[in-house]
Amino acid sequence: MTMDFTARLERVEPSATLAISNLASELEADGVDVVDLSVGEPDFPTPENIVEAGKDALDAGHTGYPPSNGIPKLKEAIADKLDADGLDYSTDEVIVTPGAKQALYETFQALVEDGDEVVLLDPAWVSYEAMAKMAGGDLSRVDLSGSSFQLEPALEDLAATVSDETELLVINSPSNPSGAVFSDAALEGVRDLAVDHDITVISDEIYDAITYDTEQTSLGSLEGMADRTVTINGFSKAYSMTGWRLGYLAAPEPLVEQAGKLHSHSVSSAANFVQHAGVEALRNTDDAVDEMRDAFEARRDMLIDLFADHGKEVPFPDGAFYMMLPVDDDDQAWCEGALEDAHVATVPGSAFGTPGYARLSYAASEERLKTGVERLVDAGYL
Repeated sequence: MTMDFTARLERVEPSATLAISNLASELEADGVDVVDLSVGEPDFPTPENIVEAGKDALDAGHTGYPPSNGIPKLKEAIADKLDADGLDYSTDEVIVTPGAKQALYETFQALVEDGDEVVLLDPAWVSYEAMAKMAGGDLSRVDLSGSSFQLEPALEDLAATVSDETELLVINSPSNPSGAVFSDAALEGVRDLAVDHDITVISDEIYDAITYDTEQTSLGSLEGMADRTVTINGFSKAYSMTGWRLGYLAAPEPLVEQAGKLHSHSVSSAANFVQHAGVEALRNTDDAVDEMRDAFEARRDMLIDLFADHGKEVPFPDGAFYMMLPVDDDDQAWCEGALEDAHVATVPGSAFGTPGYARLSYAASEERLKTGVERLVDAGYL
């Protein structure tokens, strides 16, 4: 039997990181100690009060179907969190999803049709491109590598790229993979372009709690952006809840109504007991978040100094837990070689639309980070 596959999936290439992850798995299966700096996952356990809240919810019998768009207590907690960020969303303007990735997928499917232009800022998280293509969108890209991954110096390039034909612009600040936090002036520039050209903007704020030397401004809080911004967030990064799969989108009610159709006919809902744990995360976990953020900041500073000691200047990340290390033009070969020869796993910058770099995650202990740098030096990769 020959299967015919859909055009929407044929548009999507396999992830460029697969070769790295497959090779790392093979090495580890052979007993090789791999320093894995490729994983976008906090290395801390989920805070204990969140775990206990999840257990309590299970014991209380919260194991059935919850309301599709989210339990009221969690939507209220999310609305309160957004209000503290300067965003005015009612609980009817929130969909709770199994992970922020699902919130993004529903947004792309609700807004993008065949031939619609979607604008990405490179380096951009790999799934944005895949989601745009699966929705039938045509991609335009703005390269931020020449401005140390900051948007403000590249606003003219963005202005030259967007037009009245642009359907969707994706902003991710703090950024995966660069760790850049966009300035207020940059976001105000986005606002002006979005208003002038009537563009809807996704503001992916999944790393908003992980900033170091600056504060994150939420795009939807700017004048003129409330009705044209879809705010995406979740619990994986700030609360170290990657495996719990809990995220959300907040948007004007018409979009929530449309995205809710896909939500209800696909995933149905986020897990009931997990949503109760999410309430605890938002209400009572500030101290644990601060402790994790402080640890990430110390690791960032250590890595910046270590690379400087070996003559490598790395664009300074103000948020998230990633940095982009300048490497050879053939970054895929560099990353594969670093894994094979130094047993250090990284992700090629070309996977994010920015060749010539390797993304490193410093969601690993200081000891493992030091070991990784030492191995790269000894193997001649630094």
